[in-house]
Amino acid sequence: MKICSIVGARPQFIKAAPLSRELRKRFQEVLIHTGQHYDAKLSRVFFQEMDIPEPDYNLEIGSFSHGHQTGLMMIGIEEILEKEKPDMVVVYGDTNSTLAGALVAVKLHCLVGHVEAGLRSFNRAMPEEINRVQADRASDLLFCPTQTAVDNLEREGITHGGYLTGDVMYDALKYYRRKSDNDNIFLDQCDLEPGGYYLLTVHRAENTDNPENLRAIMETMAGLDKPVVFPVHPRTRNVMEQMGLELSGMIRPIEPVGYLQMMALESNAKKILTDSGGVQKEAYMLGVPCVTLRNETEWVETVEEGWNVLVGTDREAIKEAVETFDPPNERKNLFGDGHAAKKISGIIENSSLSTL
Repeated sequence: MKICSIVGARPQFIKAAPLSRELRKRFQEVLIHTGQHYDAKLSRVFFQEMDIPEPDYNLEIGSFSHGHQTGLMMIGIEEILEKEKPDMVVVYGDTNSTLAGALVAVKLHCLVGHVEAGLRSFNRAMPEEINRVQADRASDLLFCPTQTAVDNLEREGITHGGYLTGDVMYDALKYYRRKSDNDNIFLDQCDLEPGGYYLLTVHRAENTDNPENLRAIMETMAGLDKPVVFPVHPRTRNVMEQMGLELSGMIRPIEPVGYLQMMALESNAKKILTDSGGVQKEAYMLGVPCVTLRNETEWVETVEEGWNVLVGTDREAIKEAVETFDPPNERKNLFGDGHAAKKISGIIENSSLSTL
């Protein structure tokens, strides 16, 4: 059985790392990189340190408007799928690469598997929400990381093909945290003490494309009581330069970091402030309080369990959460047992026996 896996952005590389290892034990995998994230610090470093196989194809699409980018991806993916003739296409998450891969595959009558299916923020102004909903509609096998995701699909009438597998990002975290013992070395290089700093990530359009939101976040960060380590996404950096927004006060901007360095920063932070879905999850998995700079989240379980608080971009709400937010001592195991990739590979194998 031949499977084409489609990735294009940092979160997808992390998800693909554990699943690709499992898929290649049973199937022939062809890896397609759309080039949605093309900066070496957001792409190449992940392939190197996570031992992800080199892509068989790299479309090198780069950055465009949503429609333009998705269209170019679809053209490139279609040419590859027509050449490779896979039995299944696997897509990840909620990016334009996800949507492009799912749409092309279903139109070519390929089976589609969606890793991280069933997530919903219920905010249709988010491009990611449109991408994930449409990818679910196009998919034959829907690999859900949580029971909430399964329930979301059932409420929408998707009652066949959905599987509760656990989260492949938890697989990745468990696997690579065992392999990494460089936290102290990296923190020393950054002149940081465990628990002596906050970690900030900002990249979603609702914040970067809104000057008022972005300014509110940065000015609030500048006035906090501890250093705020800020790996600056290239897109965010470009927007700030266009705005003439200078980082000052307690903010310590750094270049984007790889997966292992990000794990070190996350696990040793006093609190994490983010608008990233993946970082919210990782914060929960690592037991670090998370302050989410959005008004809603697709990872509602982390809020319900008291380890994540939604504050949007309100300055006082951010400051209050940093000063007073105190999660409970215990956390439920929300994201599976660390074997999601093996479960997904097994489901695909069983489906191929009955379908192909």
